Amino acid sequence: MRNDKKLGINTTCVHVGEVKDIEHKGAVSPIYMSTSYAFDGVDVKRYPRYFNTPNQEMLCKKIAALEKTEDGLIFSSGMAAISAAMFAFLKTGDHVIIQQVIYGGTFNLIVSEFDKYGIEYSFTESDKVEDFKPLIKKNTKILYIETPSNPLLGITDLEAISKLAKANNCLTMIDNTFASPINQNPVDFGIDIILHSATKYMGGHSDISAGAIAASKDYIAQIWKTAINFGGNLSDQTVWLLERSLKTLNLRVKEQTKNAQKMAEYLEGNTNINRVYYPGLKSHPQYELAKKQMKGFGAMLSFELNENIDAMEFQRNLQLIKPSMSLAGLESTTVSPAQTTHALLSEEERLERGIKDGLIRFSVGIEEVEDLISDIEQAIFVVNSGN
Repeated sequence: MRNDKKLGINTTCVHVGEVKDIEHKGAVSPIYMSTSYAFDGVDVKRYPRYFNTPNQEMLCKKIAALEKTEDGLIFSSGMAAISAAMFAFLKTGDHVIIQQVIYGGTFNLIVSEFDKYGIEYSFTESDKVEDFKPLIKKNTKILYIETPSNPLLGITDLEAISKLAKANNCLTMIDNTFASPINQNPVDFGIDIILHSATKYMGGHSDISAGAIAASKDYIAQIWKTAINFGGNLSDQTVWLLERSLKTLNLRVKEQTKNAQKMAEYLEGNTNINRVYYPGLKSHPQYELAKKQMKGFGAMLSFELNENIDAMEFQRNLQLIKPSMSLAGLESTTVSPAQTTHALLSEEERLERGIKDGLIRFSVGIEEVEDLISDIEQAIFVVNSGN
C-alpha cells in the first residue's frame, strides 16, 4: 500500500488504522476486549490505561493520519484529552495564554484548577493575534486557541499564532473540534498539538464519548506520561465504535458542511433573525482568513432570533431539528449556550464573550435543507402567533 500521507481522504478514513483480522479475514476490525495481556516474551506490555491495546494503538494511527501528524492518543472525552495535554506541559510557576472565546468546559478547567497548582493564565480580549502579543511573559509556555470558536464561530489566524509562539519558545494547542480534520489541518500552519472532542464529528452518531490528540511523536510521548496517571483511557468497545464512525467521516462532514452553507445563507436573509455567525458568509469579519486556512467552513453556525421571539419557546416548537446538549451528529440539533456549554460562566462573563441568552447554536446534519428550513419557519410562525 502507498504511504498513508498520499492516500485519498476516504481511503484514509476507511483503511488506515484497521486491526487486521488475521485468523478469520473479517472485513472489519475485531475487538480485543481483554484488560489483561502477557508480560513475558512480548515486545509490548499492553494495558488499557497505557493506551496500547490493539484497538487503541491502531485507532491512534488513523487519528494521526487524518490530522497529518506523526502520532496520536485517544481518550474517554474531549476534556480528558485537553486536561492531559495541558498538564503534561505546565508546572507551578508557568503561564498560559488562552483565547477569550473558548468552550465553556475548557474555561472552567482553567479557572477552577490552575490556581490550585500555581499555574498562571491570561485570557485575550479577542481571537486576534495582536491580543496575544502583550500577554506573553518570560514564563509563558502555551498559547491555546480554538478556531472556529464555540459558539460564535470566530476565526483565529493559525499561521500568525504559530509564528508568534515559535518566536517566544511557546507551544501551540488548538481545539479543532468544530472544523474536524476534514475542514482544517492545523499542522499545515505550524500548530503543535491538535485536540478534539471525538464525541462530535469523529463519532458523528451521538452515541459515544471520546477525545483525541494529534501531534509529533515527541509531544505525544510527553503527554502519554501524564495521561497514564490521569486514567482517561477509552474502553475498547468504544474505540471500535469510533473507528467504525471515522470510516464515514469525510462523507458525513462534507454533506453537513454543504448544508450549513445553505442554512446560513437562508438564516441571514430571514427577517426574524438578527444575526448569523458562520465563517462561510461574506458578512463574517474573518471570511477571507477562513478561506485561507479552512478547506470547508464547517457544519456549525449560531444565530440570534429577534428580541420578540423567545429562543427557548422557538426550540420547543421545532419538530424535526432536535434541541440537544451536544453537536455534530448526523441529525440537526440546536442548543442555547447560555444554559449549557457556557452555563458555568457568570452572566457578565458570557456577555463579555458575546453570548446572549437568545443565542442559538445550530449543528447542521445531513437532512435535506428544504426540510430544515420548513421546520424553522413553522416554529417561528407558532411562536409569533402566540405573541
